[in-house]
Amino acid sequence: MPTFAPGFRLTTLDVIVLFVGAIATLVLACMTWWWGFVVGFVLGHFFLFCNVFRIARSLELVWAGVFGVLACGTIAIDVPGWTITSAVSLAATVTLVIVEMQKPSYHGIGWNRINPELPVWWDGQMANPTARHEAT
Repeated sequence: MPTFAPGFRLTTLDVIVLFVGAIATLVLACMTWWWGFVVGFVLGHFFLFCNVFRIARSLELVWAGVFGVLACGTIAIDVPGWTITSAVSLAATVTLVIVEMQKPSYHGIGWNRINPELPVWWDGQMANPTARHEAT
């Protein structure tokens, strides 16, 4: 049975990924600035989505799709460009975090103020194994 552990989290694996990713960001940025930008931008979102706000996988994939399409267009034909790619991706970030915070399953940072009923929701999910798969 999963353990109730809402809020910010940081595992050893997360620290390793962040460390290696930060080094890769710096090395790549020294070669071509936007290579480092892409790695750092994605790394930062990994941290926000997985450790700080702990958003659902489906919303992570929405963000990845938005950023991926915009970044590919920018890399391939320089449209829409890094400024618009960044702005739209950041707007998507804010939107998806707000969407996640509205869910009864929100368990990221500040959950106790944003979603004080989380323990009740959690107990209901643990009592009903079928609902666990439908929760997020």
